[in-house]
Amino acid sequence: MLKPFVLMALLEAGKLDPKQRLVCQRPLQIGSARMDCTHPAAAAELDTAEAIAYSCNSYVAEIAPRLSGVELVALLRRAGFESPTGLVAHEASGHIELPRNSEELQLEALGYHGIEVTPLELLEAYRKLALRQRDALLGVDEPVFNGLEGSVKFGMAHAAFVNGMNIAGKTGTSVARNTQQTHGFFVGYAPAEKPEIAVVVFLAEGRGMDAAAVAQPVFRAYAKFREQP
Repeated sequence: MLKPFVLMALLEAGKLDPKQRLVCQRPLQIGSARMDCTHPAAAAELDTAEAIAYSCNSYVAEIAPRLSGVELVALLRRAGFESPTGLVAHEASGHIELPRNSEELQLEALGYHGIEVTPLELLEAYRKLALRQRDALLGVDEPVFNGLEGSVKFGMAHAAFVNGMNIAGKTGTSVARNTQQTHGFFVGYAPAEKPEIAVVVFLAEGRGMDAAAVAQPVFRAYAKFREQP
């Protein structure tokens, strides 16, 4: 879920060539954490847009150290991942730690270690991306926006796909405390070219692709609503 914001920071700092293709190193071990990529093996060399579409851990882990720990924390805070959104009363806030070494930085950039976010913080962060898309304020970050759309068209969030409406979104699978269970997330907006709605799904004891499948009927219903005279 954090990958788009990490890649945008690198693009804006001129530290990432969006057309350069990097080889996916799978399986992926970072310290004691296994972060194997789960996208199709055919996606072996990826550029920035494809890395977002296929949610490639290897790609992000390779380029994340181009940022310092202080830069990573700053960009995540700018995205709103440690601040209440104001959308509801008595709202919880996320927590961001300063990584102590390169391994912790990579894991934090992947959302595995050193960061906790709430579903509302994710929704608000992607709502702001949707507003940028609606106002055509993409700049050098355009490959990331293309990747979010590709994620639903053919990538890891394809379970949210709806015929006749372009959707942009991202899946995520987070570890749960003191258990082997995972939690699934999906967050996205539609129509991708001129967003009108943003959706977040948190699925306890699920996977990201399962959360995308839960979001699909919401987008489908909205597509039918838009067709009404």
